[in-house]
Amino acid sequence: MRILIMANYANGLFLFRKELLKSFLDAGCEVVISVPPDENCKKLKDYCTKLIETPLERHGSNPVKDYGLFKNYKRIIKEEKPDVALCYTIKPNIYGALACRLKKVPYICNITGLGMAIENGGLMSKVLLQLYRISTGKANKVFFQNERNRQFMQSHGIACKNSGLLPGSGVNLTEHPFREYPGEADGIHFLAVIRMMKDKGIEEFLEAAKAITSEYDNVYFDLVGEYEEDERAKYEPMITALEKDGKLKYYGHLDTVEPVMAKCHVVVHPSYHEGLSNVLLEAAACGRPILCSNIHGCIEAIEPDRTGYTFEPKNADSLVASIRKMLTHTEAERREMGRLGRTYIEQSFDRQLVIDAYKLELEKIRK
Repeated sequence: MRILIMANYANGLFLFRKELLKSFLDAGCEVVISVPPDENCKKLKDYCTKLIETPLERHGSNPVKDYGLFKNYKRIIKEEKPDVALCYTIKPNIYGALACRLKKVPYICNITGLGMAIENGGLMSKVLLQLYRISTGKANKVFFQNERNRQFMQSHGIACKNSGLLPGSGVNLTEHPFREYPGEADGIHFLAVIRMMKDKGIEEFLEAAKAITSEYDNVYFDLVGEYEEDERAKYEPMITALEKDGKLKYYGHLDTVEPVMAKCHVVVHPSYHEGLSNVLLEAAACGRPILCSNIHGCIEAIEPDRTGYTFEPKNADSLVASIRKMLTHTEAERREMGRLGRTYIEQSFDRQLVIDAYKLELEKIRK
């Protein structure tokens, strides 16, 4: 079987889907990957038989460039002759899926999140929803990562008869083993692993860091993630100032977050929207209590008041209140919250569940 993978970010495939790709190769399949060119493409060399660097603007809405992407996908399908295509994220789910539909190639879409362009409503939302209706109409399966996203799309006539639900991207429980909760004698560390962009809640996290470190002498804030270049000018000075004042440690982009997560005590995720947060799944797998936005895509990863707490998105005061609530617990209580979180992930979010779901769909197509 020749499988074409279309995605918008090489590192996302590597971090969250390499086990799926390896399972295809192990089964004797050919795996062709189409992603935009960047320094992360080299990470995928052991997980495919061919990689095609395909220009794609992740956040742009230029119709000329998007039409060029659609033509590129049609050309790739014509040249590579895949037996099936797997599409991830908005533009591959629209333009890649539409190319598959026109070329009569079986395809599976994975809607990892709705994105602010749809969430915010307006003309752009209407255009995207119409494109989704067309592109996913003949999909063999349209996977969603949380029930709220599925219900929203189905209420707009999308994937009403061909949907499925996945436990996000799942967690590799071997790569993300349980880590003993570190002692708090030298302070309590709150960690966020997010891209430096408004939609991920970076402003609220920085405001909370400023407020809490002014109130508590033994609380520290850590931050991991890369800048979205079009928002760097806004957030880099804020982060640099907090670092200079000793209120924040910024690690930048890390290929492996595990060592930093293992040293922290609580993971904070202030995102405005998610399909299902991989950061939260990995944090709970590591055995850390969680504080997250009260939105679908985050709340699935915790058992509220048992493995963590939620706060209102886009609300720094609510985030600060949840941090204060976490700080009312003893070290032993926070340690137990983390242990319960690991058990919850083991039961519900093993990445093998995702691999099995895809294998089942591919068997249907093969027949």
